[in-house]
Amino acid sequence: MAHGLVQVAQHADDLGRATAFYRDLLGAEPLATYDPPGLVFFDIGGVRLLLDPGAPSALHYLRVDDLHGTVEQLRASGVEVLSEPHVIFGHEDDTLGPAGTDEWMAFVADSEGNLVGLVEQRERA
Repeated sequence: MAHGLVQVAQHADDLGRATAFYRDLLGAEPLATYDPPGLVFFDIGGVRLLLDPGAPSALHYLRVDDLHGTVEQLRASGVEVLSEPHVIFGHEDDTLGPAGTDEWMAFVADSEGNLVGLVEQRERA
């Protein structure tokens, strides 16, 4: 029986370009780079993000503190914004997030064309 998420693999045609994208987005250097065979690992809250030319595209959602600011910063650096920040739903209880918050999301394309979700749980006004 599984006891937690360990790693998510993301497709990357150009490891250098993808590493730069995720280094900027995550604000952190990679944990490890193995070349050959061409693998780059980042830590996201205890879960490894693996950039791998042989992996399929994965849709992952990353928590951010300031969704609007993050989207504007990414847009200014040339990242394609596919969906502007918007409320997905409100948390009435603690099932999927803190009760009394709204879950905001936006979607961008990473440097390799993969879809990335950005999420902020914000107190209701």
